[in-house]
Amino acid sequence: MQKAQVDKVEMVKGKAIQQSLLKSLAEFQYECPIIHKDTSGFNYTYADLPKIISTIMPIMKKHKLCFSQPLEGTQLRTIIYHTETGESIESITDIPIIELAKMNVYQSFGSGITYFRRYALSSILGLVTDKDIDAAGEQVKVVEKPKTKLQEVFEIPTMNDVAMLKLVARFNGGETDVFEKAKGHFVFREKDLSIIKSLQDDRNV
Repeated sequence: MQKAQVDKVEMVKGKAIQQSLLKSLAEFQYECPIIHKDTSGFNYTYADLPKIISTIMPIMKKHKLCFSQPLEGTQLRTIIYHTETGESIESITDIPIIELAKMNVYQSFGSGITYFRRYALSSILGLVTDKDIDAAGEQVKVVEKPKTKLQEVFEIPTMNDVAMLKLVARFNGGETDVFEKAKGHFVFREKDLSIIKSLQDDRNV
């Protein structure tokens, strides 16, 4: 699934400084711990949505905050409210429509909603929910290999939607290294990398 992107952030009461909301958010962020649960993903572990919600709700209530995540078509709105003043801030995220292997379009979309709810909520509240271990080891100097004549003549093509869907189907059919194999033949787009990460998270690859 495509990693979540904030398309816009709106202050509902216009450009006026929302002091109550900002003060409560700051106090919430100061008190909220790093939320981590050993749910394994690709080279990292993360907290799932139930763990995030169960952790933040008591702290949000204490600081007069609440949230809502209504779905409007294929867009997910994540709204943080100040319960006493009605001040709010929101983000809007597009959820891609992709039918995964062994799932119908509704099941695939439902999986995407859960995935993007987790990332959108974590992003707007400033939560730390991933334990990234990509940089945990000692850094190794990378030596670039010279390009072959074939590489100099032909550019590696960019991934396209049709090819990506075929790779997703092969991954869900059990070929878990299919994306690694494809790296030498395609340049993945940002949305492709997000989909790959989501699939590998779900499969604990």
